[in-house]
Amino acid sequence: MMSGTMTEQTIYEAIGGELKLREMVDRFYDLMELEPEFAVIRALHPPSTEGSRDKLFWFLSGWMGGPDAFVERFGHPRLRARHLPFPIGTTERDQWLRAMAWAMEDVGINEELRVRLMQSFYQTADWMRNHPH
Repeated sequence: MMSGTMTEQTIYEAIGGELKLREMVDRFYDLMELEPEFAVIRALHPPSTEGSRDKLFWFLSGWMGGPDAFVERFGHPRLRARHLPFPIGTTERDQWLRAMAWAMEDVGINEELRVRLMQSFYQTADWMRNHPH
C-alpha cells in the first residue's frame, strides 16, 4: 500500500461486505447440495444446511475483518475442536476447498482475492484433517 493515498481495506470490505459474503456462503452450500462431487461433505451436515450457512457466514465475517458475529454468539471458534466429531480427511478437505473455489468464482470474487483466500482456506482445511483418508 502506498502511504497517504489509500487506506488498508479488510478482506470483508474487499469482497463486498455482508451481501457478497452471504451470497458466497449460500452458493457454497447450494453447490454442496446440488453437485454429486460434494456428496461426502454434504453427508457430514444436518438435513437442513440453514444453521451451517449462518455459522459459516458469521465465522467468515469476523475472520475477514467484518462483524465478529460468531464470537459474539458462541465464543472462540475452536475450529478444530468443533469439527473433531466429523471424520475429515483429504477427500473432505479437497471437496470443501473445491466447493469454496467454485462458489467464489460464481459470485464474482476477483481472481487475486480468490487466490489469496484459497491459500488461507487450504492451510486451515488441511489443519482440520483428523482422519487418514
